[in-house]
Amino acid sequence: MNSKEFLVTLNVPVSLEEAIVDCLLILESEYGFSSFPVNSHDHKNKGLSLAEQVSGRQKRIRFQMYVSEQGLPVLLAQLRSEFSGAGIKYWVLPVIENGFI
Repeated sequence: MNSKEFLVTLNVPVSLEEAIVDCLLILESEYGFSSFPVNSHDHKNKGLSLAEQVSGRQKRIRFQMYVSEQGLPVLLAQLRSEFSGAGIKYWVLPVIENGFI
């Protein structure tokens, strides 16, 4: 690896899935991205339906993608611009190694 890479994870409300896909398809062309359904668990009940409060889980879509050091601020700025206040939780981890086996 010549430059630093990061693994970006987004937990997105199901209602925003298509909008996030569209946004990421425009921004993330080098590596692509993955998405899959997850259950989010949180002790806070803010924004949860009654059924979600009872079950203790909220359905979300998780997106994961590799991003270069140069692409990371561009990605985060675009997400903040388009989805401010949307309740998207994200985290960024350095990639130590990746490849194909």
